[in-house]
Amino acid sequence: MNFRVKLLVAMMLVISAITALGLYYAQRSAQAGVERELQEKFQSELELLHSVQDVRHGALAERCRALVSKPRIHAALEDDALDLLYPSAREELRDVMGAVDEEAPDVPKWTLQARFYRFLDASGRVIPPPNGRDVGELNSDEEARLAFRELPKEQQLGYLRRKLDGGVKMIDEVISMPILSLETHQAIAALVVGFQPATSGSQREGEGIKSGIWLDDRLHLPELGEPSQTLVGAEVTRAIAEPSRVRDRFTVGVDGAPYLLFFKQINPGSLSPRAYEVSLYPLAASLARQEQVRWRILGVGLVLLLGGLMASHFASGQLAKPVRKLEVTSEENRTQRARAEAALESTSEELQRSARFASDASHQLKTPVTVLRAGLEEMLARRNLTPEEVEEISALIHQTYRLTGIIEDLLLLARMEAGRVRLDFAPVNLSQIVAGWLDDLSTLPDILDLTVETDLPAHCHILGEKRYTTLIVQNLLVNARKYNRPGGRIQVRAHEEGDMVILTIGNSGRPIPAAVQERIFERFHRGTAGENVPGHGLGLNLARELARIHGGELHLARSEDDWTEFEVHFRRAVPNPIVPDDSTEPVSPPVR
Repeated sequence: MNFRVKLLVAMMLVISAITALGLYYAQRSAQAGVERELQEKFQSELELLHSVQDVRHGALAERCRALVSKPRIHAALEDDALDLLYPSAREELRDVMGAVDEEAPDVPKWTLQARFYRFLDASGRVIPPPNGRDVGELNSDEEARLAFRELPKEQQLGYLRRKLDGGVKMIDEVISMPILSLETHQAIAALVVGFQPATSGSQREGEGIKSGIWLDDRLHLPELGEPSQTLVGAEVTRAIAEPSRVRDRFTVGVDGAPYLLFFKQINPGSLSPRAYEVSLYPLAASLARQEQVRWRILGVGLVLLLGGLMASHFASGQLAKPVRKLEVTSEENRTQRARAEAALESTSEELQRSARFASDASHQLKTPVTVLRAGLEEMLARRNLTPEEVEEISALIHQTYRLTGIIEDLLLLARMEAGRVRLDFAPVNLSQIVAGWLDDLSTLPDILDLTVETDLPAHCHILGEKRYTTLIVQNLLVNARKYNRPGGRIQVRAHEEGDMVILTIGNSGRPIPAAVQERIFERFHRGTAGENVPGHGLGLNLARELARIHGGELHLARSEDDWTEFEVHFRRAVPNPIVPDDSTEPVSPPVR
């Protein structure tokens, strides 16, 4: 598959994904908008319902206060003259009960006319009326459901499911008002008044919106058939029974049409059974709008796909040119890389051969130098030598030691270049190594009268191998002594910076010229500062290479104004208390 086809497929996939996401979020937005609009309508209707209930409750509370203030009512209750209770209240509630017509359940629901009223005694049971027609007809089961286990302490709101003689089912809104004693201010009875409920769906004929009341696990919504009421009531019961439910809405199918159902309790805190206002909002119109939006987005997506197809052809044609050029360049680079790898492999082989040669030469040179030294020492042991001969032979023996040191240094450098030096890293006490070599230097003849200053922690541990770490410190300290001036000083400091330990070794004396400072770490380079000082120019190079394979670095910090200072960076380590930190091992004499 060429570049142009890949680009075309990628652009079509991107545009398809954008179209699908746009369709998804637009549909969600439209659905959320419909739900929000219906939720606001439902809340406004509930607020209207509550305002009507508040008017009723206020009117009834005023009437009850006037009623219970009558001496005859209190006398009938407190003197247990219950046969006088209902006749005494009939005149006070005549205007409330004046328009009761139980055979016409569909009277205007905003009226304040009551369907019935009853009194409850001190234990919460209904006090039977002498004449049911004067107080509103209720059967024995309905009167039993008006009772409380105890008298309410404040106004209560409840609902009562009823069935009239003609088979008409209805629900009444029941308001219970406690009657307080004038002396103890305790509830001694209660007045229960039933109204036709002011449901929120009473004013919305023709809109397709249906409202009812859920009570006792059943839904009362006369606009639905009996099977649909049973089905929707079961759904509401299941939703109310879920303790973890946080939404008060869900979608339900009624008679083959989708509806959005809202429900909310309308008597919270009441001692009566819970009742919920239930509203069904038709979704056919909103679904049709969502379908229109979906088709519009699909149309826009098709336009985008066609535009993307055209743009991809144009873009692929323009981008293919640099891609083809890049392919040619890549092929050339691959060829050059292959050549470079071959040259690198050849160079690596040359380096390996050079390293092997240096290693073999070093090994081969050590034997004749050792034989030469032994012969010279044997000659020096003769007794018939003149003082001049002794001095010459001693000088030659000294040169054999210097030659041995050069061979060992060259052998170590060759092994490092060949990658054959393997370090066993362990915590090493740097302070102990420095102290040991300073002690060794103090035993040498000191014709310069040097002063040594140290600033070392008692236990400064680094991560490395003791033999090679000692060699680094040894080279730097001996160089600081060799290149010093009479009456000068040597300064040794160490401190920690993060996970590194920095060792600083400085000495007074002639500074290294700026022109040659960059070359002091080259092999066999000694510069003008070492013209009259013995050495062969390998010490600093060897020390820096050893510092690097330890994960650190050695560099010249400064050299000016009668002062030269080197810094070595080591990795810091936590000391191991089990392994003792022995004294340093003997190594070859240091050189510079």
